[in-house]
Amino acid sequence: MAEKVLVAMSGGVDSSVAAWLLKEQGCDCVGVTMKLFGNEDIGLDKGHPCCTLDDVEDAKAVCHRLGIPHYTFNFMDDFEEKVIQKFIRSYQSGETPNPCIDCNRYLKFERLYRRARELGCAYIATGHYARIIQQDGRWLLQKAADLSRDQSYVLYAMTQDQLAHTLFPLGGLTKAEAREMAEAQGFVNARKHDSQDICFVPDGDYLSFIERHTGEKSAPGDLIDREGNVLGTHRGAAGYTIGQRRGLGVPAGERVYVCAKDMAANTVTLGPESALYSSGCAAEDWNWMALPPEGPFEAEVKTRYRMKEQPVTVTADGERVILRFHEPQRAVTAGQAAVLYRNGVVLGGGTIKEII
Repeated sequence: MAEKVLVAMSGGVDSSVAAWLLKEQGCDCVGVTMKLFGNEDIGLDKGHPCCTLDDVEDAKAVCHRLGIPHYTFNFMDDFEEKVIQKFIRSYQSGETPNPCIDCNRYLKFERLYRRARELGCAYIATGHYARIIQQDGRWLLQKAADLSRDQSYVLYAMTQDQLAHTLFPLGGLTKAEAREMAEAQGFVNARKHDSQDICFVPDGDYLSFIERHTGEKSAPGDLIDREGNVLGTHRGAAGYTIGQRRGLGVPAGERVYVCAKDMAANTVTLGPESALYSSGCAAEDWNWMALPPEGPFEAEVKTRYRMKEQPVTVTADGERVILRFHEPQRAVTAGQAAVLYRNGVVLGGGTIKEII
């Protein structure tokens, strides 16, 4: 393969190894780092979330070692509009968003993909752990060989055109193998830690981030039980998510969890773990990778990134997809993604809007 490939380089080990593998295959690689925000935008004077100056320098160092050009593209306005503002709106409306999905959808595989085409690149490549295959005349996503690192869940929104012009060089590798390759090449980031938090909220305090970014203080309200009895006070309903147990500050004889939120009444309902289970959900903004069969069909679903796929009956109802779980599922949450699989291949996915 001698095509020109734009490699999205975050400054981490995975994208660095992806660039090296492609160069070894004879590709004409161009390394690109997306500038998405500044530390001042997320309330930090210094630190090491992804997309910071340190990460740009690491990406530059790897590109210099590989002998390929490196560029930094300023996508801060797009990131603010498509990811951060959507993140804030979702939490304020009572949902729990997944901004990594939106970053992939709107930044990596839309904005950066368009820039790659403008630069004459035949492909865009990233360090994601997933595989792209062709099946029944369609481009599809297949889970990574290293199931513990599989990232197909956050890539469900990719279009046929994007899949046809995207490369995932790490799809058949384990993380340990990728690190070994980085060390063998002497990359400065070979032992760099993976980012564990949302990149623009590195301390995990979503409510404080929303308050800083909007300049608006959240209104405190009541923590209540399922009968409406007041148990305590919350500092802002937007800062809680379904299934949450830590940080509730409520003395109780048994463990309690967030099982519902009423944004209009500004209440957060707490209850036992048994209250977290639901029989299904409805998802919207759906993207089909495989063409769905007519009528209800059986598949497997993930409603959170780290969960194991569960059997489900699927019914496409206009722009909504109804998912009926074969067994009740825990903490299914509006704003998260529901992604369908069959034999390790992504059929499609969408955003959960209603719990059934």
